[in-house]
Amino acid sequence: MPKPAKKLNLWMLIALVCGNMIGSGIYLLPSSLATIGSISLWSWCFTGLGAILLALVFANMSLWVPRAGGPYAYTDAAFGEFVGCQMAFSYWAALWIGNAAIALAMVDYLRVFLPFLDDKMHTAIATISVVWLLAMINIFGVRKAGVLQLAATILKLIPLLLIGLMGWFYFHAGYLTDSFNVTHHSNLSAFSMGAALTLWAFMGLESATVPANDVENPKRNIPLATITGTLIAAVVYITSSVAIMGMIPMSVLQHSTSPFADAAQIILGSWGRDLIAIGAVISCFGALNGWILLQGQIAMAAADQGVFPKIFAKRNRFACPAWGQVITTLLISILVLMTVNDNVIKQFNLIILLATFALLVPYFFTALAELVIIRQIPCIRYKPLHILIATLSTIYAFWAIMGSGQTVIVGGMVLLLLSVVFYTWICLGRR
Repeated sequence: MPKPAKKLNLWMLIALVCGNMIGSGIYLLPSSLATIGSISLWSWCFTGLGAILLALVFANMSLWVPRAGGPYAYTDAAFGEFVGCQMAFSYWAALWIGNAAIALAMVDYLRVFLPFLDDKMHTAIATISVVWLLAMINIFGVRKAGVLQLAATILKLIPLLLIGLMGWFYFHAGYLTDSFNVTHHSNLSAFSMGAALTLWAFMGLESATVPANDVENPKRNIPLATITGTLIAAVVYITSSVAIMGMIPMSVLQHSTSPFADAAQIILGSWGRDLIAIGAVISCFGALNGWILLQGQIAMAAADQGVFPKIFAKRNRFACPAWGQVITTLLISILVLMTVNDNVIKQFNLIILLATFALLVPYFFTALAELVIIRQIPCIRYKPLHILIATLSTIYAFWAIMGSGQTVIVGGMVLLLLSVVFYTWICLGRR
């Protein structure tokens, strides 16, 4: 019999949301945005607003549908088992595919300190080892994973906030005003390009809703953590991006392979680069820990309702889905080994974009689900406001999906079709 598990408290839950969003991508985004210009700072604000709207949707749904599973639970409640299964499959696939990429990014940052990782096989072995280490920590209880997540999030925020705050002492306003739009396209086009890039940084805002059964006082803590974590991430993103763009000329920044390290070197000297490298490793480690926690929880929630194989619902004595974690981590290991080949590594970038698409689709369906659930609950305070938020969130999520690009959308459609095959297999297995 599983013993009563210690649950995630509010601070751990905020760290889960914030830590899952702030991963490896933030360390390269300033360079990508520099190819657009300082107009991309307005893109940050727009994307942050869209993320907050989605966070409000997930916060509301956690109150109205108090079940584990996050986007799976909400779409299942609104649209039924078939759509719920599609969203569970899409979300679960996005997690383990994305986790392989985060783990590879972490080991890539470790090369600064461990040159032997330049060897591709050494990289693969190190990556798989990190994934299994974190999977084992999660198998021994969500509380242990929560403690690790809280510590990693605090440590990862230190260098980012250092740049965001101290960078103002080295700020040159002319770097922003002289390079407002460097794309040679219209301001609207440049703004949209920036919004598409910054969107990826907010993936994970729903994290607190997935392990709902393992949260202390979920009706209070899940909505509070969802909104607070999203706001913290938005503030960190925007302040650090403004500081870096004001510290380094746009023409130089757009060619930088490590913009935060360059900024840290200006502030702290040569050892600033090492500080940022350590921060990047911790950032990836914390994000990977949080996402591995979710990969077990989403499959377990779906298996509890009979839309995933039963083995994913089996708990160990720590009340954790041990077999689900083992199976999913094996899939990550296989994917990592596939990337040892250079040609596959190039294809892997497309797979990661598909993983992001696979997260956006549950966001879109969750926003739609709120509109359905609102009609099913007779007495909801501020109903017109909730309808407005859900409508705007639906429009935003749809825009984000359409902005993913034709190749990604086609690949995403293939993933959704695979989810239909998966549901058919589950249904046949019941007979």
